Amino acid sequence: MSRGAAPGELPLDRLPDDEVRTLLRGCLDVGRWVEEVAAGRPYGDRDSLLAAADLAARSLSPAEVEQALAGHPRIGERPGSGHNVEASAREQAGVDPSAPDVAARLAAGNAAYEERFGHVFLVRAAGRSAEEILAELDRRLRNDPQTERGEVADNLRQIALLRLQEAV
Repeated sequence: MSRGAAPGELPLDRLPDDEVRTLLRGCLDVGRWVEEVAAGRPYGDRDSLLAAADLAARSLSPAEVEQALAGHPRIGERPGSGHNVEASAREQAGVDPSAPDVAARLAAGNAAYEERFGHVFLVRAAGRSAEEILAELDRRLRNDPQTERGEVADNLRQIALLRLQEAV
């Protein structure tokens, strides 16, 4: 993403609107967030962009969270259609689903979570081992639905910011 940016200038500021929206949708597929972050250009620097993206992601509605969850595979499963395949694979690099005990524990945990909360378990997996993710899954299974909605929204925000940092 180095399209003719001057030193000290954020290349995203110079991209055409449709390219910016595509880039942002790959970070968090929520229309309001994409439009809000895109409309804030020019940012001038990375920190300003990330601060604006962070702020916009802190007010995800329940419908926006549901929409964004559709773009995330289960932990331990290969991402498929509708997912940001490359980003999901990178983020889950610390999880080896071929390890029999890990695969079985993730499958059981994912099933219990989905039965309890009605959607996939979402966690910022980047930089976490399978054991850390499983511990987080076990902890969050004890949440009440309202607390868990907040945790999911915050993890979506964290994932979006990590993806945006990589993109810029």
